[in-house]
Amino acid sequence: MNTQELIITWATPVFFLLIGIELLVAKLRGRDAYASNDAINSIGLGAISQLAAVFSKLLTIGIYAWCVEHLALFRLPADSVPVWVGALLGYDFCYYWLHRMGHEVNILWAAHVVHHQSERYNLSTALRQTGSGALLGWIFYLPLAILGVPVEVFVAVALIDLLYQFWVHTEQIGRLGWFDRVFCSPSNHRAHHAVNDRYLDRNYGGILILWDRLFGSFAEEDDTDPPVYGTRSPLRSWNPLWANAEVYWRTAQDAWHARRWRDKLLVWIKPPGWRPADVAERFPKPAFAMPDTRYDPPMGASLKCYVLLQFALLLGMVTQFLGMTESAGLPVLLLYAAYLLASLCVLGALMEGRRWAWWAEGLRALLTAALPLASGRWFGIGHLDGRIALAIALAFGLSAVALPWLRSVAAGRAA
Repeated sequence: MNTQELIITWATPVFFLLIGIELLVAKLRGRDAYASNDAINSIGLGAISQLAAVFSKLLTIGIYAWCVEHLALFRLPADSVPVWVGALLGYDFCYYWLHRMGHEVNILWAAHVVHHQSERYNLSTALRQTGSGALLGWIFYLPLAILGVPVEVFVAVALIDLLYQFWVHTEQIGRLGWFDRVFCSPSNHRAHHAVNDRYLDRNYGGILILWDRLFGSFAEEDDTDPPVYGTRSPLRSWNPLWANAEVYWRTAQDAWHARRWRDKLLVWIKPPGWRPADVAERFPKPAFAMPDTRYDPPMGASLKCYVLLQFALLLGMVTQFLGMTESAGLPVLLLYAAYLLASLCVLGALMEGRRWAWWAEGLRALLTAALPLASGRWFGIGHLDGRIALAIALAFGLSAVALPWLRSVAAGRAA
């Protein structure tokens, strides 16, 4: 586990503590801040982004390190305070343009859209991150490498910028006066996440909102026009794989249907929502209307408790996965990541009320119970302690046994 992964792992309990505090404050104020299905989906997407980051280090760090070594104009010292301050400001400036282009170029929006899909706005939304952002995002930080910002400084300021943005994802903190005029704040970022006309594609700053004021992309939150969250093409799904693939797939469809080769390229680099005229005519989409309801398929209390328990177990496995990245081989990591991704998809299908999800979850629970007990092994652990193997078998075996009862309860509610 590298330093960045280690810090994020240690910060995770703090994130959950703050989420708990936010939930309590919202309850005391009589506000409907959280829904379990939405929070599970958002946090699960954050977990997937961490899994993806393990396999994308070559793009996020490797290329940057090569450019520093071979293309840097200066050799900046890593122990200089001005270098650190300049690097943080430079990173935030680069982030502003990555974030802005993520709203103005469709192929970049295809990655960034994940962060905007939630129709709620709370601290769990901050954890909702893309799994494909590393594919092109690294390009925007190459100016720092050319200037000679050391790799360790770059990694540190990137983490600072990322961690700062966690607290601004809340409706429980109001206006902050002068702070709102200088920094990205909860008020400024609420506007950024809104689909209202006045807020659309505004307030891109990570730490500083000054970039938006300087480049004309600032919008102030207006109490007469409360932010409505989500995207203008609602996801309406708890499937984390589809959340990451949705815009790529729909763009690929438009590219396939376009008659002109020029349009097949333009659909990727034009702003989100742009479609070739012939495609829009043959495959029309309804005009955007402000949503008046949130996506929230019914889920009984018993099933909700089951999904929460399974999700907590999966988060523990994600932590173990991140801890073994330096010691385990690539095949093991890929297999484990595939298991975790498939598990999160099945839980999402359960929350959507898919009939096939009951069978898929039963099979997942039985396999998870049987394999460690039968083989004495687990992903990355060659010799699993017998007591741990038994505990895994009991936890998931009981889960499999409980599923028929849970399904009968759900069927009774539906009837």
